[in-house]
Amino acid sequence: MQYIIGFLIALFIALTGVGAGTVTVPVLVLFLGVPAPVAVGIGLMFSTAVKLILVPAQIARRNVAWRTLGYMLLGGAPGVLVGSLFLKHLINAGSENLLNAILGAILVTTASWQLFYSFRPVQDNFGARDRSPILSWLMFPVGAEVGFSSAGAGALGSAALLSMTPLAPAQVVGTDIVFGFVVSLIGSGAHWFTHASNPELLMQLIIGGVAGAIGGTMLSKRIPRRPLRFALWVWLLILGSQFLFNSYHVWAATRWSKPAGENSLSDHSTSGNGVSKP
Repeated sequence: MQYIIGFLIALFIALTGVGAGTVTVPVLVLFLGVPAPVAVGIGLMFSTAVKLILVPAQIARRNVAWRTLGYMLLGGAPGVLVGSLFLKHLINAGSENLLNAILGAILVTTASWQLFYSFRPVQDNFGARDRSPILSWLMFPVGAEVGFSSAGAGALGSAALLSMTPLAPAQVVGTDIVFGFVVSLIGSGAHWFTHASNPELLMQLIIGGVAGAIGGTMLSKRIPRRPLRFALWVWLLILGSQFLFNSYHVWAATRWSKPAGENSLSDHSTSGNGVSKP
């Protein structure tokens, strides 16, 4: 099962450009029952391994805008470290349900934005104003989101490149893949030393992911990207909503169980006093 999951996730990464972490974490948590902190670390490491296969192909095709990538990493690299530290703080505080709620909110927000963006007409960026230096500021919160949830590099990075640069679509994809690889590499290193991991599960995902990445790269020019991305974002919107529903259910159960217990103890104490009184 894990091999198939790794294959399908990597296949969709190669076909749609959506980051591995965005898909991997909700699948691991909701379908395999992996704890969220472990799932985030696995998502970052899996993303690094898959994109290690995709990066050389993008470089060979000259689809990487190195100057623009430098501006992105100037903000994204420190951001991913900040996000990893914030995740560690939540884990140490025992706030795993809050972590699940935040992950759900990130998924719902990202998927909703991408679905809205999908209805906009496709425009050619050629001749647009180059505002690459602004990417240093924009990629800091994106990097922080990657470090915290392993999601965001693919979706938000490509949206920023389309808005701020005159890069061709192929260069947007290539530059964003390399950016996602570097920040995932930094984030996975931080998570490896600070959080629990599951090396066996990670290796199974990577084995399936290698085949998926190769197959997706071969099919990427034959299968239209836009419909697949739309379907994937709809599915991730549903998964994000499931995260929020589960977190609310746990919060509500915790909130209402405590007063009920206190009231029952109070009633018992009152009843005992009443019996003891003449």
